[in-house]
Amino acid sequence: MIKVEHLTKTFGEIKAVRDVSFQVGTGEIFAFLGPNGAGKTTTIKMLTTLLRPTSGTIEIDGLDPAHQQNEVRKRFGIVFQDPSLDDELTAFENLDLHGALYHVPRKVRTERGESLLKLFELWDRRNDPVKQFSGGMRRRLEIARGLLHTPKVIFLDEPTLGLDPQTRNQLWAQVKKLNEEERVTVFLTTHYMDEADRVAHRVAIIDHGTIVAQGTPAELKQQTNSETLEQAFLALTGSSIRDEGADSNRDLRNMAAMWRGRK
Repeated sequence: MIKVEHLTKTFGEIKAVRDVSFQVGTGEIFAFLGPNGAGKTTTIKMLTTLLRPTSGTIEIDGLDPAHQQNEVRKRFGIVFQDPSLDDELTAFENLDLHGALYHVPRKVRTERGESLLKLFELWDRRNDPVKQFSGGMRRRLEIARGLLHTPKVIFLDEPTLGLDPQTRNQLWAQVKKLNEEERVTVFLTTHYMDEADRVAHRVAIIDHGTIVAQGTPAELKQQTNSETLEQAFLALTGSSIRDEGADSNRDLRNMAAMWRGRK
């Protein structure tokens, strides 16, 4: 479903992503892990048509995000780390608006919206404005919205950040159920290693713009002689503290510098 070969992204003299290659199979839950500033955000932006690669190739369902943006965007849903719902709209109105933007027929988006709201246990609150929702309810609604147009791939960027353990477990149970029933491919990032260990079929770890390891959680633990995926992650990336949000901030600084250089 996703094929990445020798992907590189440079901003001036800085290489944010260096010769990255990996594949994600149809119906797979794939965790893309790395410390802050490792290159995760830059890679995801290239996968989701927000950045063009400097070199290398990407295929999503056989299409090139750099040259077939509109067709690729129809094939994936995305849940950003930052909130993106309209607080003044109801839960159902948020889904309905999303469906309209993706040209989903009204009857289909109504039926699909009902199904997803029930799956994510939000049906009873469908007519309530989102501003009344808790953080966990908002995240579940964002995932439901990202799935409304029946994408083949869903990108989840830190979907459980700040949620309590009970809500995290419930959310992942619902995502896994959808993955199994609809064979939707899940590409996720998370700093909760226990989640990746429990949920992901395979894992890729990126550090300093380079893939340092790939495999199942069990394979990575065996490779590093670790008992947990967190221990394996630290063995592969080191234990030094990274700047929070460094990847995104570096992207912004580098893109700004690149545009200034063009003037």
